[in-house]
Order: sequence, then structure tokens, then C-alpha cells
Amino acid sequence: MTQREKLIERLLSKPKDFTWNELIKVLGAFDYELINGGKTGGSRARFIYPEYSPILLHKPHPAPILKRYQLVGIIEQLTLEGLL
Repeated sequence: MTQREKLIERLLSKPKDFTWNELIKVLGAFDYELINGGKTGGSRARFIYPEYSPILLHKPHPAPILKRYQLVGIIEQLTLEGLL
């Protein structure tokens, strides 16, 4: 099992300690690109890929741990796009 497959499996298990950096790696594996909001964007982030709907999130802070509802939303969107 590759590291990518392990990260995807970890995402699907919805762990309580899934980090922002892990999310960037998972979505990067699907060729999503991280776009920050710019100077005034604050913690808003957007993951885009031309053929799929964008994934819009707030970067978690102060701890880089994603909330469960964020994981569920990401899994739902990747499933709708046929990536999972």
C-alpha cells in the first residue's frame, strides 16, 4: 500500500487528528491546487481543479486539526466527483 493510499484510507476513517498538511497531500494527489485568499483572505482556503467543483475551507487554527464536519464534507465531495 502506497503512502497516498494510506492517507486516503486515513481520511475515510475520519480520525480526530487529521491535519491540514495531510489534507493538502491527499487533495494534491487528486491534482487539486491550494489557493489562499491573498492578503485579506485570512484563514480561507480554496482547493481547485478545473474539472471538479472547488473545495472551500477555513484553515484550522490555532491547532492544525480538521473538524469532523470538514472531513465528512471533503469525503462527500470527492465521492460525488468520482474520485473515491
